[in-house]
Amino acid sequence: MKGKYYIQGMAAISPQHTFEGDLSVQPMVISNGNMLSCVEPDYKAFIPGNSLRRMSRILKMGLTTALRCLQDSGIETPGAIVTGTGKGSLQDTEKFIKEIRDYKETALNPTPFIQSTYNAVNGLIALQQKCTQYNNTFVHRGFSFENALLDSMLLLHEGTANVLAGAFEEITAEHFYIKSRIGQWKSEHISNDTLYKHFSPGTISGEGAAFFILGPSPTTNTYAELAGLKMLYKPSPEKLAASLQTFISHEEIDMVLTGRNADTNYDQYYQVVDQQLSGIPQLPFKHLCGEYDTAGAFALWLGAQLLKTQQLPAQWFPMLQQPPAKLRNILIYNNFFGEQHVFMLLKGI
Repeated sequence: MKGKYYIQGMAAISPQHTFEGDLSVQPMVISNGNMLSCVEPDYKAFIPGNSLRRMSRILKMGLTTALRCLQDSGIETPGAIVTGTGKGSLQDTEKFIKEIRDYKETALNPTPFIQSTYNAVNGLIALQQKCTQYNNTFVHRGFSFENALLDSMLLLHEGTANVLAGAFEEITAEHFYIKSRIGQWKSEHISNDTLYKHFSPGTISGEGAAFFILGPSPTTNTYAELAGLKMLYKPSPEKLAASLQTFISHEEIDMVLTGRNADTNYDQYYQVVDQQLSGIPQLPFKHLCGEYDTAGAFALWLGAQLLKTQQLPAQWFPMLQQPPAKLRNILIYNNFFGEQHVFMLLKGI
């Protein structure tokens, strides 16, 4: 889908210091053990203390990111709330399932079950901001955030004034272990800053939350224009190459943000992009956030930040040899374990 949709405000909580917003002064956070965890802010500045005690980690992350995004845009109540998540609240889900076993399905606490539902974050945002408009959550694995974006673009096309779109994901030790049994993570322990020196099966896990206010026209607060979105399910390398050619021309791109994650099982898809867009600077982003269902939301946040600030922090991207003189258009390409493939086009204002 192509059109003109504008990012008027945004916020992100990730394994990096992204909540503060100014990338140029933030060092890259380095973690060992193949599991990146978010750098979480002081939630008390956004959520009352009595509410904090009853909220799980993903609810705190999602609500705080959404509130910071609204604050950044100057909009108090959005015209719609649309989010995507691949797993929702793993912490609450695991707790509820364990209690079923421990208490033999008797005297169960309903709170973990209620908070484990995928739309719990959306409901909390709506209650907090008194938003009684359209509210939807997409749970489509590696397409979760992108389907939320597509729905948001359709709402704007139909006349909605602005849409709060976002994604949230968390990782737990138990979920990390389960996915390691099927080879999703690297067998050797590495630090995220050396990820691209370890091309082998598997990658590193991550988590994060990112929210955006999307509008149909630019304002003085606009970060970037979301000019295109394309999703492909299990394409062959040939189909991927053909789709990229029809989506964008070589001359329009100043830089490519790729979801390359040093997993040799699926690197052939990124090699297609290398061949099709040879000569254009490419920056991977998974060493900053890790791999998870909605990592595309982090990429969109990062791309919009780079376009707005025109800065490429050397401490975040030591692999970049020759940065572009000016960033005008950024192509984002990401895939989730070779199944869900996404192209997003961002344009500077």
